Amino acid sequence: MSDQPTLPSIADAEGVAPIPRKRVWAWALWDWATQPFNTVIITFVFTALYLTKDSFIDPEIAALGKGAPEYDAAIDQLTSGLGWGLTAGGILIAVLAPVLGQRADATGRRKAWLGWMTLLLVGAMLGLYFVEASPDFFWLGVGLIGFGAIVGEVAGVNYNAMIVEVSTPSTMGRVSGLGWGLGYMGGIVALVIVVVLDLFDWFGMDTSNGMAYRLIAVGCAVWTVAFAWPLFVHVPEAKASERPRVGLIQGYAVLWSDLRELWRDARGTLWFLLSSAVYRDGLAGVFTFGAVIAAVAFDFSDQEVIIFGIAANLIAGLSTIVAGRFDDRLGPRIVILAALGTIVVSGIVIVILHTTGAWVFWLFGLLLSACVGPAQAASRSLLARVAPSGREAEVFGLYATTGRAASFMAPAMWAGTIALLGGTIWGTLGVIAVVAAGMVLLMFVRTPADKGARVDA
Repeated sequence: MSDQPTLPSIADAEGVAPIPRKRVWAWALWDWATQPFNTVIITFVFTALYLTKDSFIDPEIAALGKGAPEYDAAIDQLTSGLGWGLTAGGILIAVLAPVLGQRADATGRRKAWLGWMTLLLVGAMLGLYFVEASPDFFWLGVGLIGFGAIVGEVAGVNYNAMIVEVSTPSTMGRVSGLGWGLGYMGGIVALVIVVVLDLFDWFGMDTSNGMAYRLIAVGCAVWTVAFAWPLFVHVPEAKASERPRVGLIQGYAVLWSDLRELWRDARGTLWFLLSSAVYRDGLAGVFTFGAVIAAVAFDFSDQEVIIFGIAANLIAGLSTIVAGRFDDRLGPRIVILAALGTIVVSGIVIVILHTTGAWVFWLFGLLLSACVGPAQAASRSLLARVAPSGREAEVFGLYATTGRAASFMAPAMWAGTIALLGGTIWGTLGVIAVVAAGMVLLMFVRTPADKGARVDA
């Protein structure tokens, strides 16, 4: 690996004018606005409690009931199909996200790209209203969720890049944490609303044919519109970069040139980008498929799944705040490795002991959730410390795009493991394997951000 210095210049900059709080909060609210798509639709409600239930299998097989081999196999096909749908979306993200982000930088139209992608995400959620409780509508549901994942991830590339418009070098960590924290809280509030509606039996509304879940998707779309708009009013558009404006195909040549330059001048940073791309996809898989495991493998009721989701998001948010102190004291790499190691062990324990009862998932599933936020937050911190001086925005952009480029791995491992071993619970091992692979890669990364490492001035 290259020994060229990679200085933590973000934390050391001085003399930068403060950013108005209104602009900061407007930016951070976008995370609050869009989080229900991930928390409510992908993770804890729409897919786990609706799209992977027996309404979407042959009625004759559904009549056999849970425990019948044909019934269990049909449900496993649904969860596997969801995984393959997200895999396809992840591959498209890998192909498109890097060059689309590059084009937004070159044209100075990050906010415009973010706006269009946000509208398409809203459209995907509205489209889920038409996913009726019938096998004929299963792939429509998977397709809309996959499409929403694609446009949501492309939107996220531009959203993350806009952090330079709402923070100074010395406040970037706090501003990033504000957005992340609001995202967790938005997911919690949205789930609580779902619980309240269910407790009051939807106030007498007809919920047959999946209507409750279809209306939840519409509610998530309305939520996004209601809270995303301040960003587009109060956050200024970025200036066009000095990078040349090139076509879509030429963009891949520019991307390859950037990666070669990093390999030559800041190899440790590049290795971190690659390793983090792998384990961050595993972390995303933990939340994407966690509720499916709870509902299918541990037979959680609908309310138990939602309560688990609320607890998981709350614990993840609190643990992220606490872990920040250890980040400063021990170094971010140690925090990341400890979190990833705990996730791997917890996942293996869940699989080994899954026949002993739901307590296993309540205990180790929440422990696993508590480690996701710290790993993500410490990853941002580490990159801020090792970004080559004068190239911070470029490296953060690569961080976003490499993460998106690997986003097909966990869904593919989830679906492939289920297909190979024949049970939804085994998909846990597929996701954990991705986390473990990223952890192993990170073990070989050495940076000046490691505690005790010398950083030359």
